[in-house]
This record gives sequence, structure tokens and C-alpha cells, in this order.
Amino acid sequence: MFATPSPDPMLAPPMEFPDFPHTNILDADQFSRKDLEVILEQTGKMEQLEQARRAFGLLEGRILASLFFESSTRTRLSFETAMNRLGGRVISTVGFQFSSISKGETLYDTMKMIEAYADIAVIRHPVEGSSRIASAAVQMPVINAGDGSGQHPTQALLDLYTMFKERGGVDGLRVAFVGDLKFGRTIHSLIKLLQHYDVEMVLISPVDLALPESYRKELRKKNKVFEETEDTKALWDCDVAYVTRIQEERFVDRSEFERLKNSYSINRAFVMASRKSTLIMHPLPRVQELSTDVDDLPNAAYFRMAHYGVLVRMALLTLCLRVPLPPLTPTL
Repeated sequence: MFATPSPDPMLAPPMEFPDFPHTNILDADQFSRKDLEVILEQTGKMEQLEQARRAFGLLEGRILASLFFESSTRTRLSFETAMNRLGGRVISTVGFQFSSISKGETLYDTMKMIEAYADIAVIRHPVEGSSRIASAAVQMPVINAGDGSGQHPTQALLDLYTMFKERGGVDGLRVAFVGDLKFGRTIHSLIKLLQHYDVEMVLISPVDLALPESYRKELRKKNKVFEETEDTKALWDCDVAYVTRIQEERFVDRSEFERLKNSYSINRAFVMASRKSTLIMHPLPRVQELSTDVDDLPNAAYFRMAHYGVLVRMALLTLCLRVPLPPLTPTL
């Protein structure tokens, strides 16, 4: 009988891939609570790897197609930074005018061509549902970076990670949404994710920009506690205030935008009047709804969110491409 050899202490433990069933990231509806826990954990690990300078090279030899047919700064640069920090490469197109879609090519045909060039694609498009059309055309992973006024799942995931990181968890939070709840795709996606947690929601908006009934119906169906008001003072009793701009580009009637654009303006004095140290979040860009004199308050998280966004997208790229992470602690 042969003796079982002792494990070599110099050998690193085998890398394991988490139980994550998704190849594409298309909308917030696709995730379970378990999926979200995997993403939060993967992001936390990615943060440690980044701090130890051990993330570079994980996606060496892989190519990301960065397809932004609608204007973006943060999301596009965040994804491209994430890919570069993992050692991968990026090819990109920005705007319809610089793509063959301007010549009449369909999104389906564009994606079939992109599949020959890249291993994974991230797409922003002004038409709701476009990411599903894109993903149906190809075998490679596709990530939705925002489709019209529909959803923006990766922004919602970085929002969720921000709450988790800054508040030590998500369960038990009271979260206020302030601003354009009708067209705000970041809000739509985040509300769907928060339905997996024990949270209360306060919906603050002008009546004309209220959360669409379909989302309110879903909250009621799942017995989620929420209230609606036009009074921004309601956020003073909240742990988190998620502030958004009134989105000019979504209005068909310019006069309606002019009537509503100055509905809210949150400044330092207003935030300081809160009985809580309410965490102030904003997906950016901002205009007049959030004053710059809030920026240096310790509970203003919106610039830290840019850092979290890179980490979340690094985590998603490795999850979608099925690349395991190395162990976090070196073996002796």
C-alpha cells in the first residue's frame, strides 16, 4: 500500500471559480441574492488584489470591444480602465457617426463582425433592449452599459457595492431616491437589486417624474416598504440618499424640461441639517441638483464611487470570462 504524499507547502492552492451562472450582464432582473453576494465578494477580492498589485495579467491576451453608441464618460472609461488594469486590451467605437451603423448596418451585423475581433463586448445604446439584441447575435459575453431609459445594471452593481462598503452592509438601510425617477435607468436597476434586501425606500420626485407604475407594482407585489413624496426633507431620515439629475435628453417636450429642471437643489447646509450622517450618492453627471459645496463632506461618496466602479467592472469581466482569481494570501 502506498502512502498518500503530503501536500507541498510551496505549491499555491488551486484557483477556484465561484458559482456564478451568468455569461452576459444585461439587466438587474437576472440576479438572485446569491448572485449579488458573489459579485460583492468578487469585488472585495479584486480590491485586495489591486492593493497588492496582483490583478494585472489576469486577462492578458483578452480583448474588450468597447461599443458606446450613446455619450458616456464615466462608464466607458471605467470599463476600459478595468480591462487595462487586468492586463487585457481594448478596441472601441464611440458614436453612431464613427460606426457602420451610420451607413445602415444593423446592430446584429455589427455584433457578428465584432465577435471576430474581441473576446467580450460592453455596449451602450440609446434604444431600450438593444443589449439583448447584441447578446443574441454572438457567443461571446455581452455587458449592458446602459440602454436608453431602460436599465444600467453595472451602475446599479457599483451603487450596491458602495452601500455595502460605506455602510457595512445593505440589509436594514433606509434609502432615498431623489430626482428623475421616471427616466433614471440607474434608479430603475438599483431598485430591482434592492428588492433582494431588507430595505425601506423613499421616492422623492416631482409628480411628473415619479417612478413608473410598473416598478411600484413590483415593489408592492414583493411587499417592499416604500413611500412617495415631493419633499426632499424626507431624506433626512434616511441612511442613503441617491440623487440624480433631471435628464434633459429624455424629454420630447423641451418646455417640460424647462419647467422641471430646477425641481431640486441640495447643498451643504441642507445635508448638514440631517439628523443622520446620510450617505450622499450620485451616478453623475450632475448639474444644479447637487451643489459642489457638498463635495468635501465625509459622507459624500460620489467621487469614491468612481473607484468602486472600476473594481466592480474588473470583477464582472473576470466573472463573465470565467477567469478564476489567485489566492489572496501568499502560501508559506
